[in-house]
Amino acid sequence: MKHDKTLWGSISLLTGAVIAVLALTRGTLQIWLLSVTFTLWALWVTAFLLHPILQKDRRRRQRAQQAKKRHAEGITSPTPFQVPELTGNPAELLLRHVNHRISSYLRSVYPDARWEWCEKNPEQLVLQGGVGRIRIFGVADFDHADISLDQNANIRCDMVKIVPLASAGANGNNGEHTPPNQQPVDPQIWYEVQGRKVLETLVADLNSRGHNHLTLHEDGDICILEDKEEIAKEHLSGFPEKVHWPRLVQVLESNGLAAAITASGIQVSW
Repeated sequence: MKHDKTLWGSISLLTGAVIAVLALTRGTLQIWLLSVTFTLWALWVTAFLLHPILQKDRRRRQRAQQAKKRHAEGITSPTPFQVPELTGNPAELLLRHVNHRISSYLRSVYPDARWEWCEKNPEQLVLQGGVGRIRIFGVADFDHADISLDQNANIRCDMVKIVPLASAGANGNNGEHTPPNQQPVDPQIWYEVQGRKVLETLVADLNSRGHNHLTLHEDGDICILEDKEEIAKEHLSGFPEKVHWPRLVQVLESNGLAAAITASGIQVSW
């Protein structure tokens, strides 16, 4: 745009100069002045149009000289950055992402946990959702876990302990060990898997209606006090036994809730 304005400006000056010569001179002098005017204008236009081309050619020669100098000094030219292309099966890339999420989930409780899929095609599980089993290593209390995936990208992990049926029967007869389906619940895992969503939803609702505490009973009922009468609002499945309540109190407090063990259960305040 600026280039065009300059060119048109020169034509305007040429027109003004020609009009001045025609108005002020006559005869041979007029012809001589017109010739000089057009010649000077033609030379200026030629130089103006050639200037960008000459600049470009000069910069090209300078780059060539710099490259030759770097080559002589043993300096290689830097390779231009190129964005790497995304390669691989999208399902495999998505599976790796889910694998990292599962690993982070497990290591938040068991720092040494390692695992592998028991499923033949975990990619399909990741794409379609469902429940799949993984084998866990480095965790003393459990050896498997069931991973639940849904279409909203939510992940749920249920810890599993598998023992032979004969061993389970012998343990039940002797009373020396807890059967697999009654393995002690880790309060941290229980809260992350089952307790967090229920409690956070209920606490938000109760807080909006003026409540500031609730009670968790041994049977898993969540109760509030209304006119000196306890009313059950929700139920928590798999609620940890009393022996695990001190640890559960710590878990609740680490998640921003005040908790204390009372005669009737665990009182939670906010």
